[in-house]
Order: sequence, then C-alpha cells, then structure tokens
Amino acid sequence: MLRFLERPLVVTADINLNLVALTGLGLLTRLWQLSYPRAVVFDEVYYGQYISFYMKRIFFLDDSGPPFGHMLLALGGYLGGFDGNFLWNQIGAEYSSNVPVWSLRLLPALAGALSVPMAYQIVLELHFSHCTAMGAALLMLIENALLTQSRLMLLESLLIFFNLLAVLSYLKFFNSQTHRYENGRGSSHQQQVTCYPFKDINNWWIVKDPGRHQLVVNNPPRPVRHGDIIQLVHGMTTRLLNTHDVAAALSPHSQEVSCYIDYNISMPAQSLWKLDIVNRESSRDTWKTILSEVRFVHVNTSAVLKLSGAHLPDWGFRQLEVVGEKSRGHHESMVWNVEEHRYGQSQEQEERELELHSPSQVDISRNLSFMARFSELQWKMLTLKNENSEHKYSSTPLEWVTLDTNIAYWLHPRTSAQIHLLGNIVIWASASLATVAYILLFLWYLLRRRRSIWDLPKDAWSHWVLAGALCTGGWAFNYLPFFLMERMLFLYHYLPALTFQILLLPIVLQHISDHLCRSQLQRNVFSALVVAWYSSACHVSNMLRPLTYGDTSLSPGELRALRWKDSWDILIRKY
Repeated sequence: MLRFLERPLVVTADINLNLVALTGLGLLTRLWQLSYPRAVVFDEVYYGQYISFYMKRIFFLDDSGPPFGHMLLALGGYLGGFDGNFLWNQIGAEYSSNVPVWSLRLLPALAGALSVPMAYQIVLELHFSHCTAMGAALLMLIENALLTQSRLMLLESLLIFFNLLAVLSYLKFFNSQTHRYENGRGSSHQQQVTCYPFKDINNWWIVKDPGRHQLVVNNPPRPVRHGDIIQLVHGMTTRLLNTHDVAAALSPHSQEVSCYIDYNISMPAQSLWKLDIVNRESSRDTWKTILSEVRFVHVNTSAVLKLSGAHLPDWGFRQLEVVGEKSRGHHESMVWNVEEHRYGQSQEQEERELELHSPSQVDISRNLSFMARFSELQWKMLTLKNENSEHKYSSTPLEWVTLDTNIAYWLHPRTSAQIHLLGNIVIWASASLATVAYILLFLWYLLRRRRSIWDLPKDAWSHWVLAGALCTGGWAFNYLPFFLMERMLFLYHYLPALTFQILLLPIVLQHISDHLCRSQLQRNVFSALVVAWYSSACHVSNMLRPLTYGDTSLSPGELRALRWKDSWDILIRKY
C-alpha cells in the first residue's frame, strides 16, 4: 500500500537561468528605493487625481486615453490602503503619511521589471540566438528613460508591458501552430447645467439676493454691482446654481456645476457666487445688460464658472459642458454677459414662455444599451481635444528620435539632487540606425529576390521578415500617429516605440555577423566592436544614474556634462 514510499519522489524542471537572472536584475533596478523621492514627481500630479477619484468612487472621464491604466494605478493605491485624501495640486509637494507611495509606484515598477525578461523571450521566439536575446534584454535593463519612467506612478511602463505581452503571446501561438504543422468621479446626481447655441425658456435665470427668500424684485429695484454676492436661480426649476468638489463629467481637473437638489445627497448647498465685472470702469460698477462682461466666482471654492468646450455624450444631448475651474486667468470661456433682462412680476414666466419658441424635442426616454454606451465612451475619449497650450518641456516627434529634448521631473528642495527623463544616447542613436539599416537591407533583399537572387536561406528569410514586421511595424504603429495629434507631446510618448527599436537592434547586429561578414576574421572583429559598443552603452547608463534615481547631489557643471546636448553645444562653441 505504501510501496510508493520505497523510492524517492523526484521532480525535474527546466529552469532558464538567463530568465531568472534577468528577472532578478529587472526587479532590483526598478524596486530599489522605490518610495524615493517621497514627493509628487511630474505627471504623478495628474494621475494621482484619477486615483483619488477611484478611491472615493467618483465618476470621471479624462482625455488621456482608456481607463485601464488608471485602474491599475488605482489598484496599487487600493492594495496600499489609500483613502484618496491628498491634494494633487503641485509638482514636488511632499506626500502626506496616508499616501502609500511604494504601493502606488509598485505596478509600474513590476511592469518595467518584467519587460526585461519578456524582451529576451520575444527575441528567442523570433528564432534568434540566446546571445542576441540577452543583448536585447540588457538594453531594456539599462536604458535610462525606460528605467526612470518605470519607477514612478506613470503609465508608459504598463503600456510597454502589455505591448510586449501581446507580441510574445502571438509569437508563442504562431510558433506552436507552426510546430504542430511540421510534426503533422460617479457624478453627484444633481440637476445638469449645460450650454447650447440657441435661445429657449431654459436659458432664463433669476439673480437673487442671498439675504432674501422672495424671487420678486424690490421696488424700486436695487442694482447689482461688481463684488456683490449673489445666487442664480434657474427660472424653470427654481433650483440654485451650485458647484462643489466633485469632478466634472468630461473635465476631471475641474468641478462639476449643477443645480442643487436637496435630496439623497450628503453635500450641503454651495450656491453663493461673487460677481466680477471684467470690463468695469470703477470698483462699484453696475452690472449692465449686453455691455458688462462678467465672471462668476464661487465663494466656497474660488472656482470660476467656465464653458469647458467639451460636448457631452448622448445622455447630455451633445450640449456643451459647464464647469467650475480654479484659475486666476481671464480666458474668454469664463466671461458671460446678459443678452436680455426683465423685472420679475406675477405671471411673467408664463407670458415669456409663450413668446419664446419651444426647445427642441429630445426623446429622453431612450435607454442606451451597454454596447452603445461603451462604444460612445470609447469614441468620446478618442475625439476629445485638449485646449491649445504649451509646456516648458513639450516637444515634437522629430525631436524624440535624436533625443533633442529631456524633461526635468523632480528637484530636491534643499539639495541639487534631481530626476530627469533623459535617454541613453548610445542606445537611442544606435536603435534609430538599426531601424534604417533593416529597412534598407530588406528593400535590397526584396529587389534581388525579384531577380531570382536568393541571398538568404528560406528559414533565415522568413525569420528576418517576421522580425522586421513586428519590430518596425511596432515602432511605426507607436510613433507615426503622433504626427497627426493636436495635443501637447512629451518625450515619454516615444518610449513604447523605442522598445520595438531596441528589440530590433541586436537582431540587426546578429544578421550582419551571420550573413554579411564573409570570413571568420570579419566576424571576430565585428564581435569585438559589438562588445565595445555594449560597454559604452553601459558606461553612459552608469553616468546618467544620478539623474535616473535622483539620489546624488550634482553641481551645475556636472549636470551640464550629463545632458549630452548641452555638452555637444559647448564643444561646438569652443571649437
């Protein structure tokens, strides 16, 4: 009965030590001192707001892309016990004790770490050597921009991870098929406030003195002046214009504007507005019909009533979104004027309703299906546009290829330690050259094959074509669309495309060694040059380490020396 105990239980397993080592190194470089700096670093100020919305169960829609990445970041906050209570309003602000910085940055770091062994596996699945696969993984490991981006609460490392995972899954499926063949912010539920470009009875508002309950006008009428505190009452529903700390539906950085409904809501009414006459001639100027350009400043939050410019989806009848924005500017979208003014009397509303044309009829009973809502949401995210603006570190797609830009992510408030998004110029330049070399070689081989000249064996040619289709195709798919985008762009937008170039680089090097070097001597010399090149890439990566981790104080001269373009400009001026 216990005869199976007479022999030892043996379990055999094939362990690829290369994968183990690469995974360990990826985790070490990405997780080391992950909670440093304990301060808001660059775009963490934006993604942190989304995480807080999720933690507080607040519905919102942002224009930066599909929500899955934000959900993953929020998962890190959930696992760390984050309650969402932190004011994300300033880059460099110290995190409070309730913010689990390590947990919030964990998933991007894990994604960056696991991208290293995945690069190794992808190159193997493309039927290139273990040495070439190790070369690709090493470049992913030491590239400074990829390393910096994966150690922060940002989305690019997650995008790269899922890109590589999709490619690896496809290759494994493709190869298995080939092998078989060969072997035989929820909203607050208040009354919606919108704008639309025509006149109807819903446009009427009553300007009310907060100290009076009646809606009839004083006799004689008391003028409303600059600086007065007022309430705006919707004429048809008699509800007060209100805003509060709830994200607007399409503009999550702004506050929702609504008409206050006092049932099933935990928030008190915040319906006081200060009148700001923009084109006033004196400090007590009177609010005039047509002539006065006014702003409405919310008393409780200092938010300014603003037309965001975004069109609501079908549930909002494609009308324009109105928000409250905390801004000191005087943008025209914050300026309002009165087109028509009447003093309220008995039966005035009924008489006025007869004069105005009826509002357009909309079937509000229509109930959209899940797929219709989902499709509408995806389309809305694709078609939303940011306001035209500039940023100190914004750049163009052409500047990314030559690494003619960088981003200062964080500066220590007391020392000169800092974090920059700055790529390894040896890797970036070589990756771009490898892409050009592949395209030229592919066209050359294709032209010669048209003339029945077969430079490569059948298997080598199929591997070369598949590698190029995935790598150059992945690079083009992640890079070229940015030339069509009307939004601010930054260097980190290029990182997913760069990843595919990095995969292609050692493949091109192996191809040159195997098929273009004619003698063993040429192969030996080329191998020595490749080793020297890898050494230089590692050296540059180590030089940039202080700007990658931000844990070393730098003098101005040391900083200039690490920014390769500044050093090159200095050299040119000198000579």
